[in-house]
Amino acid sequence: MTDRDPILKLSKVDTFYGPIHALREMDIEIYPGEMVCLLGGNASGKSTTLKTVLGMVKPANGSVMFDGEEIGGLSITDIVARGVSMVPENRRIFTRMTVRENLEMGAYMRTDKAGIAEDIERMFTLFPRLKERINQYGGTMSGGEQQMLAMARALMSRPKLLLMDEPSMGLAPMFVQQVFDIIQQVGEQGMTIFVVEQNANMALSIADRGYVLQTGRVVLADTAENLRNNEMMRHAYLGET
Repeated sequence: MTDRDPILKLSKVDTFYGPIHALREMDIEIYPGEMVCLLGGNASGKSTTLKTVLGMVKPANGSVMFDGEEIGGLSITDIVARGVSMVPENRRIFTRMTVRENLEMGAYMRTDKAGIAEDIERMFTLFPRLKERINQYGGTMSGGEQQMLAMARALMSRPKLLLMDEPSMGLAPMFVQQVFDIIQQVGEQGMTIFVVEQNANMALSIADRGYVLQTGRVVLADTAENLRNNEMMRHAYLGET
């Protein structure tokens, strides 16, 4: 695989929840080093897309290619081992573990102790707030701090692709800006990021490209700049009249 080949490619993917047709002939491509956002309203299929990539939901039709290999039928463990990591909706950190223990859990599939120690220090550079709370239990932290911990925990696996599900959900405005600044910083360091987000303005301000979903189908796909200037986007998702 070269940088000109997509690291993630969904082709004609259909996903069902029982009789509910959640994703319809979905086509998405993400290239190494890109930050791509997936936008849409409630129940549009955004989170289902990430769950399909991660193996939490199996596609009924189509293919999910990661790093040149089909992963559509693999287990979550196998997909994570290939280099996919996820920051889940609502953080889902280990509330009864300390910050350090959460980070160590993010590296549970690694055996390079020296590298893990180096990455923990790197996380503390990227997220100084976490270093201040290294021995604090995750459940006693604010929502914004928990989001930082969830991001750092996901990065501890040294993923090739970072999935993010609604990183701004439930956060105070001051933390939303801070979290997106950090996402942008991680992206600028070369990480490939696929972020699902309802805050279209914020997501498009840092993304390279974006896709827009309606009832499980991609209805728009363009550069972030073009999407910001798209009349349908301005009316439906950007709060402009």
